[in-house]
Amino acid sequence: MLRSTLASQGSPVYSVAWGPDSDRVLYTSGRQLVIKPLQPSAKVIQWKAHDGIVLKVDWNSVNDFILSGGEDCKYKVWDSFGRLLYSSSSHDYPVTSLSWAPDGEVFAVGSFNTLRLCDKTGWSYALEKPNTGSVFSVAWSADGTQLAGACGNGHVIFAHVVEQHWEWKNFVITLTKRRTMQVRNVMDDAMDTLEFRDRVIKTSLAYGHLVVATSLQCYVYNSRNWNTPLIFDLKEGTVSLILQAEKHFLLVDGAGLYTFSYEGRLISSPKFPGMRADVLNAQGVSLSNDTIAIRDKSDERVVLLFDALTGKALGDGKPLTHKLEVVEVALDQCGPSTERKIALIDKNRDLYLTSVRHLGREPKICKIGSMVHSMAWNDAANILCGIQDNQFTVWYYPSAVFTDKELLQKTLYIKDGSEFSRSPHILSYVGTKVTLRQGDGSLVFSSVPPYPALLHEYSTTARWEDALRLCRFAKDQSLWACLAGMAMANRELTTAEMAYAAIGELSRVQYINFIKEQPSKESSLAHMLMFSGQVQEAEATLLQAGLIYQAIRVSIDLFNWERALELAVKHKTHVDTVLAYRGKFLQKFGRKETNKSFLQYAQGVEVDWEKIQAKIDMELAKEREKAANPSVRSSLASRR
Repeated sequence: MLRSTLASQGSPVYSVAWGPDSDRVLYTSGRQLVIKPLQPSAKVIQWKAHDGIVLKVDWNSVNDFILSGGEDCKYKVWDSFGRLLYSSSSHDYPVTSLSWAPDGEVFAVGSFNTLRLCDKTGWSYALEKPNTGSVFSVAWSADGTQLAGACGNGHVIFAHVVEQHWEWKNFVITLTKRRTMQVRNVMDDAMDTLEFRDRVIKTSLAYGHLVVATSLQCYVYNSRNWNTPLIFDLKEGTVSLILQAEKHFLLVDGAGLYTFSYEGRLISSPKFPGMRADVLNAQGVSLSNDTIAIRDKSDERVVLLFDALTGKALGDGKPLTHKLEVVEVALDQCGPSTERKIALIDKNRDLYLTSVRHLGREPKICKIGSMVHSMAWNDAANILCGIQDNQFTVWYYPSAVFTDKELLQKTLYIKDGSEFSRSPHILSYVGTKVTLRQGDGSLVFSSVPPYPALLHEYSTTARWEDALRLCRFAKDQSLWACLAGMAMANRELTTAEMAYAAIGELSRVQYINFIKEQPSKESSLAHMLMFSGQVQEAEATLLQAGLIYQAIRVSIDLFNWERALELAVKHKTHVDTVLAYRGKFLQKFGRKETNKSFLQYAQGVEVDWEKIQAKIDMELAKEREKAANPSVRSSLASRR
């Protein structure tokens, strides 16, 4: 039954496709493509796509990319805003058919006596020349492993996707037939053949395990033994994504998400309102040993965080909300769950880092890079690499942004991107080797120095002497900067002092000495928080310990006079101290007091520097005594 006419025009409409959320329709209009939203008031997007009539379009719901092919013998890939991502060279015949695979990783293009398989970025995997006339329509199976083509000579042809490759360390695995894989160990050239009962749908190789999903079962192989896989049955036959972490892996199918151990035991199955597992891809989902992160498709600014072991939402259940739409998420893979970090790339291509577990506080989301097009965490250390603008950048210690923002730029390793062709994409970062896929489909490898990973290992095991020896041996400023950040994060002041001295940060060395001279642990901790820019936390620490003068002094040192006076009045002490320092400050700049609060208290309070100094000395002596006498401190703590 015809409900309404969406569009009416003078030229024929050769092809039409629904948008990912079924709220827009894409159709052809001569040489142009038109995106028409269903809401009457919404703006129509229209652009010239080809030099000849556009014959075929398709729009993928997973990657949100648009395909078009026309009489100019070209096929093109667009984003949903009509920006050109790839244009093929002009072929011999018009493009008569094209179709995305369901998972959005590959697409098929048909023309006269030609069937082509292409990557989502546009380059060609394979070309077949069947003697069938024009291929007028191609359709993929639901699992994305085979396709059918309707041909001009009355035949229907079938094709299967084979010869896929997976690499991890010294292993190369190839899907030779629909149900057969070949494993090659490049160290000794040993070969193994893996046979399966049903056709292979999805495969992943990482962390010493090969996970293979067929149409009915899942096979888990250990790289030390290729003969005895662990096999378990699957509920759904259409696995669209496999992600691996060191201890377990995640399967995504049409029905949901499932975390399994490498022994085949179901660990958890996270669920959330409005979940559509069929549109999840590797950019929108990330897995670590303790956390699962999923970009919410209904609101792309939101990242949902789940405990990988229980499937429940983390913390108070509130998701992570960014100010812009998130394009890609990635969890780091090492260290305790309390220190888990997540990296986000947003729509503006800015790279942010934040903690996954934040106890009651608003998460601190820090920007660490801009114009980042692709990223990956290292498998053995929390080192992040990315393609930033035209350069290959490695963040040796991204968490430095939380302890000392200015240190971050000194911890970078930057390689000129001229050795890579247009728009490279990072596939993996294993050990010291980064694998990149270039815009033309070729694989290139880039190596990263091994020292930062060693430094991370020494830091996590508190081997600070070894860390210092490594930095002295390597003579690399970026390593010293990493060590400074790691030592400050672990409150290892002596090591931090030496590392900062090595990179010429004398003001920080002086401040670390000032922290060491503090009369109590509470004061030291507060000033370390100050060092990281966490002023409110520093003040709260001092107030909780009953160190009122120290809390007031923090505000005075930051020239936050109103807060200093507020604390002094609230705790009925050191009002004269605040007024004295304020007077000294104004006198230095030759200014008069204009603040009403200070004028009001100045009338009734006498400022005597000798009395103030005596009071400060007494407070500091009391603090030292309390720090030296643990019984006093413990009784105070129990009273609190």
